[in-house]
Amino acid sequence: MAKLIIDDTSEAFDIPDNSPIAEACEGAGVPFACTEGVCGTCVIEVKEGMENLSEFTQEEEDFLGDLDTERLACQCNIKSGTVKVSY
Repeated sequence: MAKLIIDDTSEAFDIPDNSPIAEACEGAGVPFACTEGVCGTCVIEVKEGMENLSEFTQEEEDFLGDLDTERLACQCNIKSGTVKVSY
């Protein structure tokens, strides 16, 4: 089991390895609209554990431009370990 920590609320979610983080993020208050990586509503900042997330998707590359600490929550899977994000 992987762990997703929402820095804004200090909530922690146990998520099966290699699973999407969208449901946990939405439950913690991250806004969602299209869920397809087009609108950018669900932009999150990865504070710790970027290496524990899936690779950037083409949708993220198209929307975000610079691939640094921002991700689209609708596009991320957590591989394992712990990831801390804020929104």
